[in-house]
Amino acid sequence: MSQQRPRGSRPSMPMPNTGTMGAVVAVVALVLGFLILRDVRNDGGSTVTPGGGAGQTTDTTVPADPNNTTATTPAPFNRGSFKIQVANSSGIAGSAGKLTTDLQAVNFVVQPALNVAPGTPKRAKTGVFYLAGCEQGAADVVAVLGGNVDTGAMPSPVPLETGSLGEACVLILLGQDLSNKPLPGVTGTPNGGAATTTTAPPAG
Repeated sequence: MSQQRPRGSRPSMPMPNTGTMGAVVAVVALVLGFLILRDVRNDGGSTVTPGGGAGQTTDTTVPADPNNTTATTPAPFNRGSFKIQVANSSGIAGSAGKLTTDLQAVNFVVQPALNVAPGTPKRAKTGVFYLAGCEQGAADVVAVLGGNVDTGAMPSPVPLETGSLGEACVLILLGQDLSNKPLPGVTGTPNGGAATTTTAPPAG
């Protein structure tokens, strides 16, 4: 009768240490949580420009256009900044007074009308003369008078019956061309407040 050989015992596999596995899982979870949190912060934060430091936001300012051709409207000339003297040089009675009233209706400051000095020749064409510093005011007057007038520096002596300009720095010697006529450089009713002035070259 054969004797049965005892079976050899199978070596048992070592069981992992549960404490070590828990530590590994905790470390992995911690690393994943850090990575997820960093991604969330980057998605919700400011846009970072390439090569810029942390927290530097993208500049969204639109640069100025050097070729900007937008027209700017110049401020209207202040007609109350100087005074005008109208003198009748046409020989037509009452014409200087009418021109004075018409100019006042379009916001000029005009002294009472005068006549030219005795012996002054009559003028067929109106003239506008100015003192130094009143060139712009004279140009505005020329525009209101239609532009087709003589212009120049103030004559000396002043050809007025009083011999003085008073406070005026612009003198209009009214000729026969504009006597008792509406202002050619103004459109609309002179007293309506809606009159506009045509453009004329500066006095010179």
